[in-house]
Amino acid sequence: MDSNILQHFRKDEEPLISQLSDYIMQAENEYRPILTHFLNPREQYIAQSLIHKKQDVKVSFSGGYKNAERKRAIFYPSYYEVQDDDFNLELIMIKYPVKFTSLTHGQILGTLANSGLDREVIGDIIEQNDTWQFLCEKEVSDYFRLQIDRVGKIKVRLEDAPLDEIVVPELNWQEKMVTSSSLRIDSLVSVTFNISRESSKNLIKAEKVQLNWMTVARPDYEVKYGDILSIRGYGRLRIDDLLGVTRKDKLRIRVSVLEKNN
Repeated sequence: MDSNILQHFRKDEEPLISQLSDYIMQAENEYRPILTHFLNPREQYIAQSLIHKKQDVKVSFSGGYKNAERKRAIFYPSYYEVQDDDFNLELIMIKYPVKFTSLTHGQILGTLANSGLDREVIGDIIEQNDTWQFLCEKEVSDYFRLQIDRVGKIKVRLEDAPLDEIVVPELNWQEKMVTSSSLRIDSLVSVTFNISRESSKNLIKAEKVQLNWMTVARPDYEVKYGDILSIRGYGRLRIDDLLGVTRKDKLRIRVSVLEKNN
């Protein structure tokens, strides 16, 4: 693998880069579209970066609706015209006794994650007015319907739904400019949510902070463009741009914040 490419990414991202590079090569050599699993925003950025200078291969993304976070990518020859059906997305409706109980995103994600399949086959989990849906790869939709009949203690029924019946969540991301001494997670959480550095470290040590949907245990782990941090009790933080250094040698960072009550 080209070391010039790897130097721009984290060490733990190398397996993903290798896999995506193989997909790109396959699309290029076999003259056909190659479909990935669901990618988070950081992984989508990596996929886009890998074909930046490619002329014969392009990439498109879809997660079922315009502002989806998790999307499948298709690498394809430049002459190919991508269709919506190429992404093999399935919309699943979660039927449950709405009048007597309620569901949460965490409960649903926990149930899906413990079903025996990897997170990468699951797209966004979305809600509007007590209607819950999730996206998944069409190849595994039957498995979910057959395996899952409860979310926690709540009896549920999973049903297919056409993609044009998707409920688009109203996520109120707020853009914010912050300055930080570094790109460390503890520093970014501290300056964004206006808590002490020590409190930020304690949240990380208590496993209440996730980086791109994976629990992170190191306060000194550095974020990069496209990363999403989820902080239990506070909300989510997305790294939108790295804008340089201030006169006092602080990093200027543009972020988007989704508060917990949203």
